[in-house]
Amino acid sequence: MKISIGLKLRQGPWGGGNQFATSLTNYLSKKGIKVVHDLSERDIDIILLAEPRKTSRSSTFTDSEILDYLRYVHPEALVAHRINECDERKGTDSVNNLLVDANNCADHTIFISSWLKDNFSVRGITTERSSVILNGGDKKIFNAEGFSPWNRHESLKIVTHHWGDNWLKGFDIYRQLDDMLERPEWKERINFTYIGRTPEDFSFRNTQHIKPLSGTALASELRNHHLYVTASRNEPAGMHHIEGAMCGMPLLYIESGALPEYCRGFGISFIPETFSSALEKMMETYEYWFREMSRYPHTADKMCTAYYDLFLDMMARKKEILAARKKQPKPSLSETALFKMAMLRKQFRSFRKNILKGKKSQ
Repeated sequence: MKISIGLKLRQGPWGGGNQFATSLTNYLSKKGIKVVHDLSERDIDIILLAEPRKTSRSSTFTDSEILDYLRYVHPEALVAHRINECDERKGTDSVNNLLVDANNCADHTIFISSWLKDNFSVRGITTERSSVILNGGDKKIFNAEGFSPWNRHESLKIVTHHWGDNWLKGFDIYRQLDDMLERPEWKERINFTYIGRTPEDFSFRNTQHIKPLSGTALASELRNHHLYVTASRNEPAGMHHIEGAMCGMPLLYIESGALPEYCRGFGISFIPETFSSALEKMMETYEYWFREMSRYPHTADKMCTAYYDLFLDMMARKKEILAARKKQPKPSLSETALFKMAMLRKQFRSFRKNILKGKKSQ
Protein backbone atom coordinates (compact mmCIF):
# COMPACT_ATOMS: atom_id res chain seq x y z
CA MET A 1 0.00 0.00 0.00
CA LYS A 2 1.17 3.53 -0.75
CA ILE A 3 -0.17 6.51 1.18
CA SER A 4 0.50 10.19 0.59
CA ILE A 5 0.28 12.46 3.64
CA GLY A 6 -0.08 16.09 2.58
CA LEU A 7 2.26 17.64 5.14
CA LYS A 8 5.94 18.53 5.13
CA LEU A 9 8.01 16.94 7.87
CA ARG A 10 10.03 19.52 9.79
CA GLN A 11 12.61 19.44 12.55
CA GLY A 12 12.24 21.52 15.71
CA PRO A 13 9.18 23.22 17.21
CA TRP A 14 6.49 23.45 14.55
CA GLY A 15 3.10 22.83 16.10
CA GLY A 16 0.85 19.80 16.42
CA GLY A 17 0.34 19.11 12.71
CA ASN A 18 4.02 18.36 12.23
CA GLN A 19 4.04 15.99 15.20
CA PHE A 20 1.02 14.19 13.78
CA ALA A 21 2.63 13.78 10.36
CA THR A 22 5.90 12.54 11.85
CA SER A 23 4.21 10.01 14.13
CA LEU A 24 1.94 8.64 11.40
CA THR A 25 4.73 8.47 8.82
CA ASN A 26 6.95 6.49 11.19
CA TYR A 27 4.13 4.16 12.26
CA LEU A 28 2.94 3.35 8.73
CA SER A 29 6.50 2.85 7.50
CA LYS A 30 7.07 0.24 10.23
CA LYS A 31 3.92 -1.52 8.99
CA GLY A 32 5.51 -1.87 5.56
CA ILE A 33 3.49 0.90 3.94
CA LYS A 34 5.30 3.27 1.62
CA VAL A 35 4.63 6.85 2.71
CA VAL A 36 5.12 9.83 0.43
CA HIS A 37 4.27 13.49 0.94
CA ASP A 38 3.31 14.71 -2.51
CA LEU A 39 1.35 13.59 -5.58
CA SER A 40 4.27 12.93 -7.91
CA GLU A 41 3.83 9.14 -7.99
CA ARG A 42 1.18 7.56 -10.19
CA ASP A 43 0.17 4.61 -7.98
CA ILE A 44 -0.90 6.18 -4.67
CA ASP A 45 -3.59 4.10 -2.95
CA ILE A 46 -4.78 6.60 -0.34
CA ILE A 47 -4.32 10.36 -0.26
CA LEU A 48 -4.60 12.07 3.12
CA LEU A 49 -5.51 15.74 2.77
CA ALA A 50 -4.29 17.46 5.92
CA GLU A 51 -3.81 21.12 5.00
CA PRO A 52 -5.70 22.49 1.96
CA ARG A 53 -4.58 26.10 2.40
CA LYS A 54 -2.14 27.13 -0.34
CA THR A 55 -0.64 29.74 1.96
CA SER A 56 0.39 27.17 4.57
CA ARG A 57 4.09 26.35 4.72
CA SER A 58 3.17 22.87 5.97
CA SER A 59 0.96 21.89 3.03
CA THR A 60 2.29 19.78 0.16
CA PHE A 61 -0.93 19.64 -1.86
CA THR A 62 -4.44 21.07 -1.86
CA ASP A 63 -7.88 19.68 -2.60
CA SER A 64 -7.80 21.05 -6.15
CA GLU A 65 -4.53 19.23 -6.78
CA ILE A 66 -6.11 16.03 -5.46
CA LEU A 67 -9.01 16.44 -7.88
CA ASP A 68 -6.54 16.92 -10.73
CA TYR A 69 -4.69 13.78 -9.62
CA LEU A 70 -7.93 11.79 -9.60
CA ARG A 71 -8.97 13.12 -13.00
CA TYR A 72 -5.70 12.95 -14.91
CA VAL A 73 -3.45 10.47 -13.11
CA HIS A 74 -5.11 7.82 -10.93
CA PRO A 75 -8.91 7.95 -10.64
CA GLU A 76 -9.03 4.97 -8.27
CA ALA A 77 -6.97 6.56 -5.49
CA LEU A 78 -9.01 6.97 -2.31
CA VAL A 79 -9.09 10.26 -0.41
CA ALA A 80 -9.33 10.89 3.33
CA HIS A 81 -9.56 14.44 4.70
CA ARG A 82 -8.25 15.13 8.21
CA ILE A 83 -9.92 18.23 9.65
CA ASN A 84 -8.01 19.76 12.55
CA GLU A 85 -8.79 23.46 12.26
CA CYS A 86 -11.64 25.98 12.52
CA ASP A 87 -12.26 29.72 12.53
CA GLU A 88 -13.27 29.72 16.17
CA ARG A 89 -9.75 28.83 17.28
CA LYS A 90 -8.14 32.09 16.14
CA GLY A 91 -11.12 34.37 15.55
CA THR A 92 -10.81 34.18 11.75
CA ASP A 93 -13.68 34.06 9.25
CA SER A 94 -12.48 32.07 6.22
CA VAL A 95 -11.18 28.72 7.43
CA ASN A 96 -14.49 26.94 8.00
CA ASN A 97 -15.79 27.68 4.50
CA LEU A 98 -12.46 26.71 2.96
CA LEU A 99 -12.50 23.35 4.76
CA VAL A 100 -16.10 22.67 3.78
CA ASP A 101 -15.24 23.33 0.13
CA ALA A 102 -12.06 21.24 0.33
CA ASN A 103 -14.01 18.34 1.77
CA ASN A 104 -15.76 17.83 -1.58
CA CYS A 105 -12.76 15.81 -2.75
CA ALA A 106 -12.93 13.36 0.17
CA ASP A 107 -14.28 9.84 0.37
CA HIS A 108 -13.92 9.87 4.16
CA THR A 109 -13.51 12.63 6.75
CA ILE A 110 -11.48 12.39 9.95
CA PHE A 111 -12.17 14.85 12.77
CA ILE A 112 -9.73 15.19 15.64
CA SER A 113 -12.52 15.66 18.19
CA SER A 114 -16.26 15.21 18.53
CA TRP A 115 -16.49 18.93 19.27
CA LEU A 116 -14.99 19.69 15.85
CA LYS A 117 -17.24 17.13 14.16
CA ASP A 118 -20.31 18.82 15.64
CA ASN A 119 -18.97 22.20 14.56
CA PHE A 120 -18.75 21.11 10.92
CA SER A 121 -21.83 18.90 10.76
CA VAL A 122 -24.00 22.03 10.99
CA ARG A 123 -21.99 23.55 8.12
CA GLY A 124 -22.83 20.82 5.65
CA ILE A 125 -20.10 18.20 5.98
CA THR A 126 -21.75 14.80 6.10
CA THR A 127 -20.96 12.73 9.18
CA GLU A 128 -22.03 9.44 7.59
CA ARG A 129 -18.60 8.88 6.05
CA SER A 130 -16.55 10.18 8.96
CA SER A 131 -14.53 9.15 11.99
CA VAL A 132 -13.31 10.84 15.13
CA ILE A 133 -9.68 9.98 15.85
CA LEU A 134 -8.20 11.79 18.82
CA ASN A 135 -4.65 13.12 18.78
CA GLY A 136 -1.90 11.37 20.71
CA GLY A 137 1.64 12.10 21.87
CA ASP A 138 4.85 10.14 21.40
CA LYS A 139 5.41 8.20 24.63
CA LYS A 140 9.06 7.60 23.72
CA ILE A 141 9.57 11.33 24.23
CA PHE A 142 6.72 12.46 26.44
CA ASN A 143 6.60 10.21 29.48
CA ALA A 144 6.77 10.45 33.26
CA GLU A 145 10.25 8.94 33.64
CA GLY A 146 12.09 11.29 35.98
CA PHE A 147 8.96 13.29 36.86
CA SER A 148 8.58 14.19 40.55
CA PRO A 149 5.08 15.14 41.75
CA TRP A 150 4.46 18.06 44.06
CA ASN A 151 5.47 17.22 47.64
CA ARG A 152 3.82 20.24 49.32
CA HIS A 153 7.18 21.29 50.78
CA GLU A 154 7.95 23.57 47.86
CA SER A 155 6.03 25.92 45.61
CA LEU A 156 3.68 24.30 43.11
CA LYS A 157 5.38 24.62 39.73
CA ILE A 158 2.84 25.36 36.99
CA VAL A 159 3.67 25.22 33.28
CA THR A 160 2.13 25.56 29.84
CA HIS A 161 3.52 25.72 26.31
CA HIS A 162 2.29 26.93 22.94
CA TRP A 163 3.83 27.26 19.50
CA GLY A 164 1.12 29.69 18.36
CA ASP A 165 1.04 33.27 19.64
CA ASN A 166 -2.66 34.04 19.10
CA TRP A 167 -4.38 35.74 22.05
CA LEU A 168 -6.98 32.96 22.14
CA LYS A 169 -4.27 30.53 23.23
CA GLY A 170 -5.27 31.70 26.70
CA PHE A 171 -3.14 34.74 27.40
CA ASP A 172 -5.89 36.41 29.44
CA ILE A 173 -5.63 33.57 31.97
CA TYR A 174 -1.83 33.42 31.76
CA ARG A 175 -1.80 37.16 32.47
CA GLN A 176 -4.12 36.56 35.42
CA LEU A 177 -1.78 33.88 36.73
CA ASP A 178 1.18 36.20 36.25
CA ASP A 179 -0.65 38.89 38.26
CA MET A 180 -1.48 36.40 41.02
CA LEU A 181 2.24 35.89 41.59
CA GLU A 182 2.44 39.46 42.93
CA ARG A 183 -0.11 38.80 45.66
CA PRO A 184 1.11 37.60 49.08
CA GLU A 185 -1.44 34.78 49.26
CA TRP A 186 -0.03 33.23 46.08
CA LYS A 187 3.57 34.22 45.45
CA GLU A 188 5.03 31.90 48.10
CA ARG A 189 2.82 28.98 47.05
CA ILE A 190 3.14 28.80 43.26
CA ASN A 191 5.33 29.75 40.32
CA PHE A 192 4.60 29.74 36.61
CA THR A 193 6.64 28.92 33.51
CA TYR A 194 5.53 29.71 29.96
CA ILE A 195 7.29 27.93 27.09
CA GLY A 196 6.77 29.28 23.57
CA ARG A 197 5.83 32.38 21.64
CA THR A 198 3.68 35.24 22.91
CA PRO A 199 1.55 37.89 21.19
CA GLU A 200 3.26 41.05 20.02
CA ASP A 201 3.68 43.63 22.82
CA PHE A 202 2.83 40.99 25.45
CA SER A 203 5.25 40.31 28.27
CA PHE A 204 5.25 38.60 31.64
CA ARG A 205 6.39 40.29 34.84
CA ASN A 206 6.57 37.40 37.28
CA THR A 207 6.63 34.37 35.01
CA GLN A 208 9.63 32.47 33.70
CA HIS A 209 9.41 32.71 29.89
CA ILE A 210 11.33 30.12 27.87
CA LYS A 211 11.71 30.17 24.08
CA PRO A 212 9.88 27.45 22.07
CA LEU A 213 11.19 23.94 22.66
CA SER A 214 10.44 20.61 21.02
CA GLY A 215 11.13 16.91 21.42
CA THR A 216 13.24 15.69 24.30
CA ALA A 217 14.24 19.22 25.33
CA LEU A 218 10.58 20.15 25.74
CA ALA A 219 9.72 16.93 27.58
CA SER A 220 12.63 17.39 29.95
CA GLU A 221 11.57 20.95 30.77
CA LEU A 222 7.93 19.95 31.28
CA ARG A 223 8.96 17.27 33.78
CA ASN A 224 10.57 19.96 35.93
CA HIS A 225 7.05 21.11 36.89
CA HIS A 226 4.08 19.71 38.82
CA LEU A 227 0.90 20.97 37.17
CA TYR A 228 -0.06 21.69 33.56
CA VAL A 229 -2.48 24.53 32.76
CA THR A 230 -4.20 25.28 29.47
CA ALA A 231 -6.57 28.17 28.82
CA SER A 232 -6.66 27.81 25.03
CA ARG A 233 -10.05 28.67 23.55
CA ASN A 234 -11.97 26.65 20.98
CA GLU A 235 -9.20 24.12 20.53
CA PRO A 236 -10.08 21.50 17.90
CA ALA A 237 -7.77 19.25 19.94
CA GLY A 238 -4.27 20.57 20.52
CA MET A 239 -1.12 18.69 21.48
CA HIS A 240 0.18 20.84 24.32
CA HIS A 241 -2.05 19.42 27.08
CA ILE A 242 -1.45 15.88 25.80
CA GLU A 243 2.30 16.31 26.14
CA GLY A 244 1.93 17.80 29.60
CA ALA A 245 -0.29 14.94 30.75
CA MET A 246 2.02 12.28 29.31
CA CYS A 247 4.86 13.78 31.34
CA GLY A 248 2.85 12.95 34.47
CA MET A 249 1.22 16.27 35.32
CA PRO A 250 -2.43 16.67 36.31
CA LEU A 251 -4.34 19.13 34.13
CA LEU A 252 -6.01 22.43 34.95
CA TYR A 253 -8.02 23.15 31.80
CA ILE A 254 -10.57 25.65 30.57
CA GLU A 255 -14.07 24.53 29.58
CA SER A 256 -13.74 25.33 25.89
CA GLY A 257 -13.55 23.50 22.57
CA ALA A 258 -12.31 19.93 22.68
CA LEU A 259 -10.34 20.34 25.90
CA PRO A 260 -13.01 18.68 28.09
CA GLU A 261 -13.11 15.74 25.64
CA TYR A 262 -9.36 15.20 26.04
CA CYS A 263 -8.79 16.30 29.64
CA ARG A 264 -11.87 15.15 31.56
CA GLY A 265 -10.93 12.64 34.26
CA PHE A 266 -7.34 13.85 34.46
CA GLY A 267 -7.70 17.19 36.20
CA ILE A 268 -10.00 20.07 37.08
CA SER A 269 -11.79 22.36 34.65
CA PHE A 270 -12.46 26.07 35.02
CA ILE A 271 -14.02 29.07 33.34
CA PRO A 272 -12.32 32.48 33.48
CA GLU A 273 -14.30 33.51 36.56
CA THR A 274 -13.36 30.36 38.51
CA PHE A 275 -9.68 30.02 37.66
CA SER A 276 -8.24 30.83 41.08
CA SER A 277 -10.78 28.67 42.93
CA ALA A 278 -10.09 25.77 40.54
CA LEU A 279 -6.37 26.16 41.25
CA GLU A 280 -7.09 26.07 44.99
CA LYS A 281 -9.12 22.90 44.55
CA MET A 282 -6.33 21.32 42.52
CA MET A 283 -3.84 22.10 45.27
CA GLU A 284 -6.15 20.49 47.83
CA THR A 285 -6.62 17.31 45.77
CA TYR A 286 -3.32 17.13 43.88
CA GLU A 287 -2.34 13.64 45.05
CA TYR A 288 -5.58 12.15 43.74
CA TRP A 289 -5.12 13.65 40.28
CA PHE A 290 -1.47 12.63 40.17
CA ARG A 291 -2.45 8.98 40.70
CA GLU A 292 -5.01 9.23 37.89
CA MET A 293 -2.39 10.26 35.33
CA SER A 294 -1.07 6.70 34.97
CA ARG A 295 -4.31 5.92 33.10
CA TYR A 296 -3.90 8.71 30.55
CA PRO A 297 -4.77 7.16 27.15
CA HIS A 298 -3.96 9.66 24.39
CA THR A 299 -0.79 8.22 22.86
CA ALA A 300 0.53 8.44 19.32
CA ASP A 301 0.46 4.63 19.07
CA LYS A 302 -3.27 4.59 19.79
CA MET A 303 -3.89 7.40 17.31
CA CYS A 304 -1.79 5.85 14.54
CA THR A 305 -3.39 2.44 15.02
CA ALA A 306 -6.78 4.04 14.45
CA TYR A 307 -5.56 5.65 11.19
CA TYR A 308 -4.00 2.38 10.07
CA ASP A 309 -7.22 0.46 10.75
CA LEU A 310 -9.21 3.11 8.87
CA PHE A 311 -6.93 2.91 5.83
CA LEU A 312 -7.20 -0.89 5.78
CA ASP A 313 -10.97 -0.62 5.98
CA MET A 314 -11.06 1.90 3.13
CA MET A 315 -8.98 -0.40 0.93
CA ALA A 316 -11.23 -3.35 1.78
CA ARG A 317 -14.26 -1.28 0.73
CA LYS A 318 -12.61 0.31 -2.29
CA LYS A 319 -15.21 -0.81 -4.84
CA GLU A 320 -18.03 0.42 -2.62
CA ILE A 321 -16.32 3.78 -2.06
CA LEU A 322 -15.59 4.33 -5.75
CA ALA A 323 -19.16 3.40 -6.68
CA ALA A 324 -20.48 6.05 -4.28
CA ARG A 325 -18.49 8.85 -5.92
CA LYS A 326 -20.11 11.34 -8.24
CA LYS A 327 -19.31 10.42 -11.81
CA GLN A 328 -16.86 12.83 -13.42
CA PRO A 329 -16.51 13.29 -17.19
CA LYS A 330 -13.31 11.94 -18.66
CA PRO A 331 -10.80 14.64 -19.58
CA SER A 332 -10.21 15.34 -23.25
CA LEU A 333 -6.85 14.67 -24.87
CA SER A 334 -6.09 18.40 -24.96
CA GLU A 335 -6.95 18.80 -21.27
CA THR A 336 -4.70 15.87 -20.39
CA ALA A 337 -1.87 17.30 -22.47
CA LEU A 338 -2.17 20.70 -20.79
CA PHE A 339 -2.15 19.04 -17.36
CA LYS A 340 0.98 17.03 -18.17
CA MET A 341 2.74 20.17 -19.40
CA ALA A 342 1.83 22.00 -16.20
CA MET A 343 3.16 19.09 -14.13
CA LEU A 344 6.43 19.06 -16.05
CA ARG A 345 6.88 22.79 -15.44
CA LYS A 346 6.14 22.29 -11.75
CA GLN A 347 8.65 19.44 -11.49
CA PHE A 348 11.28 21.52 -13.27
CA ARG A 349 10.75 24.45 -10.88
CA SER A 350 11.00 22.11 -7.91
CA PHE A 351 14.16 20.50 -9.30
CA ARG A 352 15.74 23.91 -9.95
CA LYS A 353 14.80 25.11 -6.47
CA ASN A 354 16.47 22.07 -4.88
CA ILE A 355 19.61 22.61 -6.97
CA LEU A 356 19.85 26.25 -5.88
CA LYS A 357 19.20 25.27 -2.27
CA GLY A 358 22.03 22.74 -2.47
CA LYS A 359 24.45 25.35 -3.84
CA LYS A 360 23.61 27.77 -1.04
CA SER A 361 24.28 25.14 1.62
CA GLN A 362 27.74 24.35 0.23
